[in-house]
Amino acid sequence: MPNGILLALIAYASYSGSDAVIKSLGGQFSVFEIGFFGTLFAGIFLFFTRPAGERWRDFWRMKRPWAVQARAWAGIASGVLSVYAFTHIPLAEVYALIFLAPLLVTILSTVILKEKVGPWRWLAVFAGFAGVMLVVRPGFRELNLGHLAAFVNAFLAAASVILLRSLAQQEKRTSMLGVLVGYGLLFNGAGVAATAFTLPNAMQLVWLALAGAFTAGGQFMQLLAAKYAPANRIAPTHYSQIVWAVILGALFFQEYPDWLSLVGLAIVGAAGLLTMVREEVRLGTVRWNPFARTRL
Repeated sequence: MPNGILLALIAYASYSGSDAVIKSLGGQFSVFEIGFFGTLFAGIFLFFTRPAGERWRDFWRMKRPWAVQARAWAGIASGVLSVYAFTHIPLAEVYALIFLAPLLVTILSTVILKEKVGPWRWLAVFAGFAGVMLVVRPGFRELNLGHLAAFVNAFLAAASVILLRSLAQQEKRTSMLGVLVGYGLLFNGAGVAATAFTLPNAMQLVWLALAGAFTAGGQFMQLLAAKYAPANRIAPTHYSQIVWAVILGALFFQEYPDWLSLVGLAIVGAAGLLTMVREEVRLGTVRWNPFARTRL
């Protein structure tokens, strides 16, 4: 159990490292070019993380191809929006908005899956939104498209989780990752062709490769974590990214959240954990927190 939790913590630290690298590349490349190279390098590294019993050449064999492709397109849109958000607003604000995803899953589950939601989970939803208001503070500070991109990202992540609930036991990991990488290269490549391409120099290429390596490393560590600990024990480690957002933002981008923002981040994390606890009580497992994040 401790090994699984440690590996999951390393996985989310690796994801945060990828997000920080992406943020550092803002202004040097277009959103599509960062997405293209990030997906390309992540795909190269992920090639070596194939689960036992699966083959990459069979990734296109799917039982529910339309659902897999819908999840992939949600992941692609989420990836583009996350790059835009990370390169335009502080890390802590991006994470605060993205971490609305599990709360949005609660809302979507009542509409799409017709699930009954009790008062504790509704309390978590309202508390989570209140926490985000403390971090973002609309009306007291200027909001821009980066905030909108992060919020839509959370909505797409929630939609992906709803899809993954029905796909997790039916489709191969190679299918879901293979389609996501393939469509990601196609979509971002078309975006680069339609906008502008800047040839990366050697150092920029290293940073782009590092972003992909961090993402692939996170995926691989999560795969290992699943072997040592059950999902409902690993899920809370997801919120360690809030801590990394504060640390990386302060160290590398001179982003220093004030005390209201820190309180808001704590409320968002607590609301998500409350949602997880209620899911475990009701279902015996954590269904809103998939092992692989929905974007590359």
